[in-house]
Amino acid sequence: MLFTVPPLAGHVNPTVAVGAELAARGHEIAWTGPAAALTGLLPAKARILPAGEEAGGAYTELHERWRDLRGVGALRFLWEEALVPLARAMVPGVERAVRAFGPDVVVADQQALAGPLVARRLGVPWATSASTSAELTRPFADFPKVGEWVAGQIAGLLAEFGAGGGPADREPSGSPSPGGVSPGWDPRFSERLVLVFSTPELVGTAGDFPAHHAYVGPAFGARPAAPGFPWQRLDPARRRVLVSLGTLNQVAGARFYDVVLGAAERLADDVQVVLAAPAALVGKVPDHVLLQERVPQPALLPHLDAVVCHAGHNTVCEALAHGLPLVVAPIRDDQPIVARQVVDAGAGIRVRFGRTRAEELRDALTAVLDEPGPRRAARRIQASFAAAGGAAAAADRLEKLI
Repeated sequence: MLFTVPPLAGHVNPTVAVGAELAARGHEIAWTGPAAALTGLLPAKARILPAGEEAGGAYTELHERWRDLRGVGALRFLWEEALVPLARAMVPGVERAVRAFGPDVVVADQQALAGPLVARRLGVPWATSASTSAELTRPFADFPKVGEWVAGQIAGLLAEFGAGGGPADREPSGSPSPGGVSPGWDPRFSERLVLVFSTPELVGTAGDFPAHHAYVGPAFGARPAAPGFPWQRLDPARRRVLVSLGTLNQVAGARFYDVVLGAAERLADDVQVVLAAPAALVGKVPDHVLLQERVPQPALLPHLDAVVCHAGHNTVCEALAHGLPLVVAPIRDDQPIVARQVVDAGAGIRVRFGRTRAEELRDALTAVLDEPGPRRAARRIQASFAAAGGAAAAADRLEKLI
């Protein structure tokens, strides 16, 4: 099994768990992508076959420009400056990797489009790793012009590599792919297997998805060790709430952090806030706010009562896997879609990242902490995650492709 991934932790993490499960079953596993970045995201002994090294190094610089974009501007930047250039850069290395490693199956992340391009060219079966469920919900249904533009970006990439669609490439129904690209084939969606690291109870697709879309629930892999955490400072007399904007969005959160401190002050008698943020952006905090630039999130979640986040798919799924209700403040990309899933499922409340006030955030936190509905919904999704099977279920489905 060859995993084709971009240099992004949220996209690599599920493949680590699935790869470990496959390796335990006796399969040979490797990853291909920008090697320098993947080295810090994968286990120490992981086999990495380099592809697109120059593009991987540029991702840090791209982030500096991307973090202030919103809406369609962020989407255009994602495709024009990140996904398409990454695919171009990775294709030669991925082709070398496939020829040298000889995989029975290529497992391609939805943002590593070089994987399907090469697998299709060389006749290797390929599956999709959908590390976020946003693309499965027809995100551009209300914005057809945006959907057409994305389809044009994909069509241009396919044509560039001589992989344009034809009658043999179309889905049996002739209908569009979940992402809205039709006719032809869409490298974001394998026609054999799409591994969705979520469940219908969260995504809202119960009974309305193809048989080859396998909702396996989250697959949590090993993480690099986080710095020491002051566990002794967790207050057993208060309910505890984690506030995190994820790794990539921290520097955009200065205003939001002020709002968090204001809400924390209003809840000081009953709530301890664990704030994952750069100290330089937050400044001095009161005693009932525990400020850490990084936290050992998987280890910390069992000690919490709720989570406030940017609706990043990984953080949302990790919180719900522990039955924790959420306050979500989406910023860009798939985050508004994931936030809507949380709200529609009843597991949380959405606030406006750029406009919410301390009182609004306090009220949202009070609601998810005090009202039974959000916690009940979070636990229902938690049960669906456990039943879906995670990495073991994903490995089961991949083995059937061999």
